[in-house]
Amino acid sequence: MNVRIVTCFILLTISLNIFSQENAPHLKGKVKISIKEGTFDCDLTLSNIPRIQDYVIRLNSGMNLLHIRSKKPKDFVIVYDKSDKDSTSTGESSAYYFPDNNRKGKFLPEELQFRYVAKFPVANDTIENFSRQDWKGNIAFNGMSVRSDGSQSAWYPIIYDVKKDIAYDRVVYDIEIICKDCNTIYANGNKPISSNSAHLISNEPQEIALFCGNYDVIDDGNITLLNPKFPEEKIKQFSNLVSSYKKYYEQKLNIKFNQTPTFINTTPTSKKNGWLFVSYPTIMGIGWGKYGLAGIFEEKSQKFYKPLIAHELGDYYFGTIKVFNSELGDMMSEGFTEYMALKLTEENQTEKNYDEVLAKKVENLKDFKPKSFSMVKSITDISDRQTYVYDYAPILFIAIEKEIGKKKMWEWLKNILETKTEFTNYDFLVSTLKNTLKNDKKTDVIISKYFSNDASTENAIKRIAEK
Repeated sequence: MNVRIVTCFILLTISLNIFSQENAPHLKGKVKISIKEGTFDCDLTLSNIPRIQDYVIRLNSGMNLLHIRSKKPKDFVIVYDKSDKDSTSTGESSAYYFPDNNRKGKFLPEELQFRYVAKFPVANDTIENFSRQDWKGNIAFNGMSVRSDGSQSAWYPIIYDVKKDIAYDRVVYDIEIICKDCNTIYANGNKPISSNSAHLISNEPQEIALFCGNYDVIDDGNITLLNPKFPEEKIKQFSNLVSSYKKYYEQKLNIKFNQTPTFINTTPTSKKNGWLFVSYPTIMGIGWGKYGLAGIFEEKSQKFYKPLIAHELGDYYFGTIKVFNSELGDMMSEGFTEYMALKLTEENQTEKNYDEVLAKKVENLKDFKPKSFSMVKSITDISDRQTYVYDYAPILFIAIEKEIGKKKMWEWLKNILETKTEFTNYDFLVSTLKNTLKNDKKTDVIISKYFSNDASTENAIKRIAEK
């Protein structure tokens, strides 16, 4: 298996800033699930809807609508259209909107009820019943459980502000989940419930990732582990590892983790895929054997998996504390997270491990000809996202660290996290650097060498090689 597959599905969350309870939509209703049949039956009402002129409502394309009903200001079944100009990055969701009377604009009720059902394939073995591919936004039934993130799968309705590039995927919720063939129900914002039904409430906005099925739970106060299949001693070692990583980030950024990380161990619906992704506080490990979460417990593969765990925990900061949008948002979110994971590797593993990871990234850039940050005007200007955000960007940040020092680098990261802005674009990147350095000459040097130079890759690699 190509080891780079593990990170290639860690997808961009397209939002702006962490939502307060006041401006997050509210979701209420009932969800019925069968893991044996692969079904969803949902009756959900969305309220506290932001007043947006240009919007769409994302809902998973496999969901079959009975109706969308306006509840306020008037109660009636509403006529909707679909937009062909919006979809999530791999096309999981359909985009709905409500045309106004002259069909030239849109209107958006204050409260909406969604009634829909769906039936998905159940991949319960690897001989006959399996899919060709699995990915983050898949609503995945493997015979023992159902797994879904919130933002990419859009299993519940998500309001998206087109002009501001904000997806309101984090909601305050009050929902009842019934899964008659499950023994445990879990959703972001709640502890796992050992039952086939649960009334779940979150007064803080959450992206509602789900994991419902037949599995056990371990919670030691430091981590929660769903579907543990590992020796007790190994779990203790993993918990200590996560604790040390959290402390490292908290000390560097002076920002505490606000929820216990929940790690999910599950298998894909396909025969070969394996990866990790985060919908904080949930970190899902999907894969067979060592290519899933089990890899962290195997001595031979730990060197490879530790940087990935470091990355997933770092996504709490660049992805949850601060959520990014615009053309460079993905680069900042994943690039700075990968930089932090590199620094953690450098300081908590051997120098050899750090050098090997760095050398691999440099190798991946051998024939890569990216547009520099200043030249990216649209996300389509980034032709190879995987290489751009996970190799090119962190290599540039390591070079910049050589220019300004580690202390200033961490100050810059903290400044990025704490600076409010409407768009996390190139101007935002430059302004936060300038405000951190307070040295126009030094800022100009960095911009000219790394931000606006066709030879930015070569410049970065050369600077890193200097001792």
